Amino acid sequence: MTKIRKASLKDLTFVVKLFDQYRVFYEKESDKEKATEFISERLTLKDSVIYVAESSDNNLVGFVQLYPIFSSTRMQRLWLLNDLFVANEYRGKGISKLLIESAKELCIETNACGLILETAKTNIVGNHLYPKLGFLLDTDHNYYFWDKN
Repeated sequence: MTKIRKASLKDLTFVVKLFDQYRVFYEKESDKEKATEFISERLTLKDSVIYVAESSDNNLVGFVQLYPIFSSTRMQRLWLLNDLFVANEYRGKGISKLLIESAKELCIETNACGLILETAKTNIVGNHLYPKLGFLLDTDHNYYFWDKN
């Protein structure tokens, strides 16, 4: 049985391991030192919420990281579901769904107006999963990105 719970600093080493795997999945170079600093800051400053999936043998096998933002037109908090990752050997067991359901509960608990996320068009699994969990594909708006690099 997989348990979903909020991560704390005591989980840092294990969350960093998963976070580094997540970044490598998205074709970034492994950098556990910077990942440790980044996740430690998020947990210490509490400027994101991280839920972890804990397996029955007490291993952390997945995580979701959410950032609070605000919708001016709705005048409410909105959560950005920025990171979702499940370790390879635990995929296909419904863990992503459990993590997303926890994100939805956070949205309700904080009286937020919703969750938003983006994923690559090539993310076949994610693009099939999100609509099944009630997410709608936004075809009305363009997404723009500016990169200082």
